[in-house]
Amino acid sequence: MRSALALIILSVFAIQDVAAADAWRIEQVSKSALPPGGFSETGRPAPGGLPDGLIATARHGDVSEAWYSEPTRRYGHAILGDAIEAGALNVRTAEGDVVTFRLPQSQVFEDRTPRLADLDGDGRTEIITIRSALSEGAAVTVYGLEAGKLRQRATTDFIGRTNRWLNIAAIADLDGKPGLEIAHVRTPHIGGTLIVHTYRNGGLNRIAALDGFSNHAIGSPEMRLSAVADIDSDGLVEIALPSADRRALRIVGLGSGGIEEHAAIALPARVTEPVLHGSVTDSPHFFLGLDNGRVYRVGRK
Repeated sequence: MRSALALIILSVFAIQDVAAADAWRIEQVSKSALPPGGFSETGRPAPGGLPDGLIATARHGDVSEAWYSEPTRRYGHAILGDAIEAGALNVRTAEGDVVTFRLPQSQVFEDRTPRLADLDGDGRTEIITIRSALSEGAAVTVYGLEAGKLRQRATTDFIGRTNRWLNIAAIADLDGKPGLEIAHVRTPHIGGTLIVHTYRNGGLNRIAALDGFSNHAIGSPEMRLSAVADIDSDGLVEIALPSADRRALRIVGLGSGGIEEHAAIALPARVTEPVLHGSVTDSPHFFLGLDNGRVYRVGRK
C-alpha cells in the first residue's frame, strides 16, 4: 500500500515538473536581441587592482564606489582563470575619501568585483565579497563603514577545505520581508548547493538550501551565470541559474518549504555566458549564452 501511494506521489510530482517545463520554451536568437550592452560588463577597471577587476558603483548610501586592490599570488587556486587574487578592499565614501581594508596573509578576496547594496534598509551601504582562507576555502563576507573605517559586519563560515569556492547568485528580496537576501552556490563545480542567507541584526542567517546547481565554469572569469525576475507576478523575485551540469536552466524561489523549483528547462549545450533577464515590459524571459557559441531566449509560452 505504501509503495503504491509513493508511486502515486512521485507520478504527481513528475506531472507537475513536466507541466512547469512545458510552460517555457527555448529558441535561438541573434546577439542583437540581447538587452542593451549585451553580455558586456559595466564598470571601469580598478586602478592598481586586479587585471580583470572592475569598480562597483552606488548612487545612494555612504559608499559610492568599491574595488579590490593589492594583487597577490599567495593563493594558487586560479578558479577564475589566473592565480592573481586581491589582498585588499577599497571603498570611496560618499564624501570622496578612499578607505582600505587589508586581509591577513592567510586570506585573499577570491573575487573580481565587490557588490554594493543596502541589505537591511538602514541607509548605509554594505559591501558583499567572496573572501577565501588559504587553508579553508571561501566564505561570503559583508563589510561596511564604521567611524570612517571599513569593518567586517558579517560572514558565513569558510567552506572548510582549501581550493573550495563559492559564487554569489543573487542579492535581492526573495522572501518579501524587510531587507535583502544573499544567495550563493557553494562549490559550483562539485555538486553545487544553492544557499540563501538573510542579513539581519548584523548577522548572516542561513534560511534555505537546495542541491544541484552551478553558476560558474571552472577557470572562467565569467561570474554572472544567474539572474533574478518576478516570473509569476507575486511581488517576489525568482532566481534563474544553471543546473549542476549547466545543461538546464533552473528557476527557483523561496516558498514556505524553503527553496522551491518553478521550472527546469533543458538546454542544447552548457551555459558559459551570462544569464540576463529580458525586458520587464514583456512576459518573463531570460537570455543566455552556451558553449556552442550561440545565444538563446528562454521564456514563457
